Amino acid sequence: MARLSDEELKDIKQRVSLLRLIESQGYEIKKRGKDYVTRCPFHEDDTPSLVITPDKNLFHCFGCDAAGSVIDWVMKTQGVSFKHAVELLRKDISLAADHSVKKYNTVPKLAPPLADDADKQTALQQVIAFYHKSLRESTEAQSYLKQRGLDDVEMINHFKLGYANRTLGLHLPQRNRHSGAKLRGLLQAIGIYRDSGHEHFNGSLIIPVINDSKVMEVYGRKLLGSKLRKGTPQHLYLPGPHEGIFNHEGLANTKEIILCESLIDALTFWRWGFKHVTTSYGVNGFTDELLQCLIDQGIQRVLIAYDRDAAGDKAAIALSKRLNQNNIDAYRILFPKNMDANEYACTMTPAQKSLALVIRKAEPLGTVIHHINQPLAAASAEQTLDNQATPAPIVQKQTIPIEVRDNDIYLTLGDRNYRIKGFDQNSHSDQLKINLMITKGETIHLDKLDLYSSKQRQVFINQASVECSIEPDVIKADLGKVLLQLEQLQQTQLEETPTEINPLSTAERDAALSLLKDKDLLHRILTDFMSAGIVGEQTNTLVGYLACVSRKLDRPLAIIIQSTSAAGKSSLMDAILNLMPEDERVQYSAMTGQSLFYMGETNLKHKILAISEEEGASNASYALKLLQSEGEVTIASTGKDDDSGDLVTKEYRVEGPVMLFMTTTAIDIDEELMNRCLVLTVNESREQTQAIHAAQRQRRTLQGLQNKLKTEQLTQLHRNAQYLLKPLAVINPYADQLTFIDDKTRTRRDHEKYLTLIDSIALLHQYQREIKTVTHNNDVIEYIEVTLDDIETANHLANEVLGKTLDELPPQTRKLLKAIQTMVQRHCHQQSIKQQDYYFSRKDIRDFTQWSDGQLKIHCKRLEEMEYLLVRQGRRGQIIHYELLYSGDTQTNTSQLMGLLDTDTLHYDGNKSGVKPNKLGQKAEKTAPSQGQVRAKSDPVKTLNGASTLAYSESSQASVEYVSQTF
Repeated sequence: MARLSDEELKDIKQRVSLLRLIESQGYEIKKRGKDYVTRCPFHEDDTPSLVITPDKNLFHCFGCDAAGSVIDWVMKTQGVSFKHAVELLRKDISLAADHSVKKYNTVPKLAPPLADDADKQTALQQVIAFYHKSLRESTEAQSYLKQRGLDDVEMINHFKLGYANRTLGLHLPQRNRHSGAKLRGLLQAIGIYRDSGHEHFNGSLIIPVINDSKVMEVYGRKLLGSKLRKGTPQHLYLPGPHEGIFNHEGLANTKEIILCESLIDALTFWRWGFKHVTTSYGVNGFTDELLQCLIDQGIQRVLIAYDRDAAGDKAAIALSKRLNQNNIDAYRILFPKNMDANEYACTMTPAQKSLALVIRKAEPLGTVIHHINQPLAAASAEQTLDNQATPAPIVQKQTIPIEVRDNDIYLTLGDRNYRIKGFDQNSHSDQLKINLMITKGETIHLDKLDLYSSKQRQVFINQASVECSIEPDVIKADLGKVLLQLEQLQQTQLEETPTEINPLSTAERDAALSLLKDKDLLHRILTDFMSAGIVGEQTNTLVGYLACVSRKLDRPLAIIIQSTSAAGKSSLMDAILNLMPEDERVQYSAMTGQSLFYMGETNLKHKILAISEEEGASNASYALKLLQSEGEVTIASTGKDDDSGDLVTKEYRVEGPVMLFMTTTAIDIDEELMNRCLVLTVNESREQTQAIHAAQRQRRTLQGLQNKLKTEQLTQLHRNAQYLLKPLAVINPYADQLTFIDDKTRTRRDHEKYLTLIDSIALLHQYQREIKTVTHNNDVIEYIEVTLDDIETANHLANEVLGKTLDELPPQTRKLLKAIQTMVQRHCHQQSIKQQDYYFSRKDIRDFTQWSDGQLKIHCKRLEEMEYLLVRQGRRGQIIHYELLYSGDTQTNTSQLMGLLDTDTLHYDGNKSGVKPNKLGQKAEKTAPSQGQVRAKSDPVKTLNGASTLAYSESSQASVEYVSQTF
């Protein structure tokens, strides 16, 4: 039996007359003043000493000090427990018996609900009937149903809802009797009783799943909810796998059904007129039996009404794929964040109209196969809802007056005025935090709350009700309307605010396609960088651009640009990022240690994360490494539960993949971070400085102004082209023939970078390739293939970029070493001496290289440590002299250093058509080469010598000469 309230106990103690009860049991009663007396049955009493006071309905014995209420009298005289005594009094059963006081009585005084010879199914049906009767007699259960908006007699009777109020055992014989042991054993076998002997569904609302008059499953929902002892499960089922289909008869004669996450949500839809509804057994409880039923009934569309939370969204997407595979359309009913169907119906009144609204706004998931003529609403409810349900709301047509002034929102509902502040500050879709003020006449209440938190809403309702003298139900209805208005306003603002440039206009799309289909696309990109004012750095800009393109791959590249201060690393990064769409890049100056974990689950997925200085992200380096290598990061954090207020562990997850882009002035980069990235070094030569100066001067001329205007057009052109790139799969038919240096463990990651670089080049050329398809598990996957040109270009870039990262010396240190070698060789030649006989100081190096003293100190120290320079002390003991130990005699080809094969040695062996392919893997006899597939044995960077139009003649020529020397 469920715990009785004080009011119910008080009602029993007053309603049942103790005097009449004692008289019915045959005791001789005499009146004495206002009271009555009788001999006490609890001790030997010759003279009446037990006094009955009718006004208080109490008894008291002056001989043995026995006392109490009518409940205590039944317990003592009948030898039953408190619960049993209360149940006997509630059933109004005659308690007339012999006057002897009994010890604990095992003779059942309540009619048993089960037949002795019942089988399992019959016993289960009889228990459901008993629970159903208990619910109709329980004010507590009926109050709970009213609170959930399910106090509908037709629905309660139709689905045989019940209440397990802990009285089932009181109606059964005790275990020490044969019939009691048999019945309890039967109930234990079907799961109503546990092995411990306790009733399984004690204190629960009972919802049976009945198919063809057979009880297939039973669901129990604890009425006390969060008031239960911590760890007590609130949702219970019969032991074993789930069987049966809820509301099986409601799935007939319809092409569309609503699928809920829980039985209470399904009851909510049914109660408000949507009869074609059923449910899973939780987010992971969509059974094969239910799927087969949908197929057998010819269901063409399923409206998934799972809870609007992370688990519900994930389960809905997974279920939609399963439904699509079985030729069934899937649509998602979108409640407000963190709401389920029942809470939504209780909050958004009128419930019938609100449910119809979200049904009609359901969004398709996956492929739409069928086109049902009827609107998106359950067919049985259409006739009654046509005049009530409205299409998607438009703010301008609201019947509720709404006014926006200085970012504050004002609503008037009857005699109550609401003011909302802070609505425009909501950036997270799972929160709606506002500052809400309610006024009525001269009374006022003001508070901060999250409208998506039921606990915070209830606190506001309680306090506003007291301060403004308004019924809580009125404020509750108002908050539901305020929530709907704010969501509608939010949706309208999103629709009015252009969040992306795509779709493009016809002219923009044609121009972007022309760029992507240019057979000299890589050369065109380098030329556009020069036109945009980037001097030199052809290799770096091209690699950076390709790395940004790799954001659309499953494992993108990462970039670190390394240079000394003021060398132009930030300008280089900004120039590359400027050609990428703004909404596909996230840029910060610095990041704290845990900031990455709270950025939103999909805020970085397939985007560029740019950090201006690597030092600014040092605290977040661990998370960045994980995000780059694992593709996602998760953190478990402690926070308060919105409903109970208890401290709970919450998981925050950020999905990748993400393309990482950083700059640094540090010579020694964190080893773990560096081997995950491509390291680009800025050209710090004197010739490059001269070229940059020329470009800076030319920006002040009329030509500079024209170049600036042209840069804006080029920037938009490349952004549009990036929008057109699709995240296709890339297949490399030459992959198993490629080679790579393998003398160091770090090359395991460098090899992956090399392969990804090839994929990025192929992905960029997707509009010049044939898009092929492959089918896997009924999913059609589109892909393109790598060509030999892609590999050859990647080889050139990898030799330059990866070759430097594999060097034991940082690029600038290596550059200084070569400069020192040149200086030493020159002096040794002039003086006709051997290298080991020539000593030099840091001043000699500074005079020869024109490097700053700060740079020389750092790099010379590194050369000392790596034993390229030997320190020789001068006479005076102060000036340090060096001896060069590096000979540099061995000249190793960079391709050989990287272990890369020449593309002439590669052949295509993946052709399954029987047609002999040419060197590019094309079917020469059938298909003409597409643009971009005809190989030119030259690197796109080198071909800039033939560029027709360059922005800066002097600087461009210097850049070309520099790059030509590099390759």
